[in-house]
Amino acid sequence: MGIKNLSKNILLVELPSKSPKIAAQLKAVNETVSKNGSCDVIIDFNRVEIINSANISNLLILHKMLQNSGHRLIFCNVATVTKCIFVVAGLNEVFEFVDDQSKALATVDQAG
Repeated sequence: MGIKNLSKNILLVELPSKSPKIAAQLKAVNETVSKNGSCDVIIDFNRVEIINSANISNLLILHKMLQNSGHRLIFCNVATVTKCIFVVAGLNEVFEFVDDQSKALATVDQAG
């Protein structure tokens, strides 16, 4: 769990399971990207039980920052219940979803 630099251009974020900790981690990611926005970000939802509107707001901010700098935000290991929240909110077309970390890395590598 945490934030890891997989390479100079790829940041992996493994979110915790509970909402208050998710919010703190997303805030840290947003701060990291705003200071050094020259990377793609993969967010692993493997441990996430549910996501709330505050966390979605942080993800939208992160997405916009990355998009403005020509980089990508990719979600992986998103549970069906959590993905349904994104669908109901109309955000399944905004965010990029893949099955797992290896597919997320392959997606970033194809673009790079």
